Amino acid sequence: MAATDGERNHVTGQLEFSLDVPFPSPREASIALRSLSPDREPRRSGISKHLALSGSTLTAKWSADEARILRVSVNSFLDHLTLVMETMEMFGPPETP
Repeated sequence: MAATDGERNHVTGQLEFSLDVPFPSPREASIALRSLSPDREPRRSGISKHLALSGSTLTAKWSADEARILRVSVNSFLDHLTLVMETMEMFGPPETP
């Protein structure tokens, strides 16, 4: 199950949201990271997103000026994450190199 955290940064005034997504293995987490990394946020959109790996957990962190922009970005990410996970499930666990 994914862990989430959302709040407003009192120093910057920006909304922040983070999501931890556990995977069965570090390899699967790495595949998800590489699949999701090309989707960068537009520079002038008022939002930033950072993806990172820690073992078999993929962490996504957002910082946004407005709640609407944050919601759209998180929803888009979750749609892509769902597609990545369904694809990995359909093809089975990755083979070790």
